[in-house]
Amino acid sequence: MVMQRLTVMLLALVLCAGVAHAQAPATGANASGGAAAAAQDDDPDLDPNRAQPDFTLLTLPTTLRLPRHKMAFRVTHRFGRALGQGDIGDLAADLFGLDSGAQIGLEFRYGLVRGGQIGIYRTSDRTIQFFGQYELLSQKTFPLSIDIVANVDGTNNFQDSYSPGLSAVVSREVGERAAFYLQPAWINNSNPEPTELVDDNDTILLGVGGRVNVHGRTYLVFEAAPRVGGFKPDETHVSFGIEQQAGGHVFQLNFSNGIGTTLAQVARGGVDDWYLGFAISRKFF
Repeated sequence: MVMQRLTVMLLALVLCAGVAHAQAPATGANASGGAAAAAQDDDPDLDPNRAQPDFTLLTLPTTLRLPRHKMAFRVTHRFGRALGQGDIGDLAADLFGLDSGAQIGLEFRYGLVRGGQIGIYRTSDRTIQFFGQYELLSQKTFPLSIDIVANVDGTNNFQDSYSPGLSAVVSREVGERAAFYLQPAWINNSNPEPTELVDDNDTILLGVGGRVNVHGRTYLVFEAAPRVGGFKPDETHVSFGIEQQAGGHVFQLNFSNGIGTTLAQVARGGVDDWYLGFAISRKFF
């Protein structure tokens, strides 16, 4: 309980991080208004980033900055039929899982301050995740970009079981062709069993992934989240896919060994099978 409260407090700090830094001292109403307008017009976060076209890989976050006061939206879809279930005839009859039910997720994120964003993500199993992300270091001035992320999941529309998490996202862009990521993360209450019956109720994972531009605006994307400590049953979460950027949209077709898409669901691992899915994201800037 203490760790959960601490993480919620850190999430609040992430949401508010950079506010003081973002407020420049005013020398006059006209001067401050003109400076603010000029800064908005020259905001480099509005420029397209070919190496990082989206704010996530498949489930893990990237270090793409969301411009201040701008928005983005994402829809995720994981079909519930395992591709290894039945024979090829059964699979084809179900149109490779498209006829089955699915876990759907809706995400909204907002650029709160320069380098800082907040968001909410809800999946159709009634899990809600709140998150905040803030850039600590940028590759523009340092060999790597480093963000801090705080999040908390809550089941039954954020009324029951809570799973807070803290992580760092480390990235390296390779020109405009690729970006690679490392995400050490701690997730509390990752074990679905009652606390009184478990030895490990936390998970430490080390997410890895990348996105590679293979032609035009077509990308290959992959990620894995091996657990290095605490609760770690079943298989390591693994996902890969192909995606196409079209203006402010990114369309992704993916395959995962599980249908979980929040950080706590990823921490619980995958299964010995594969599932078809897709995602569509849209930037509003």
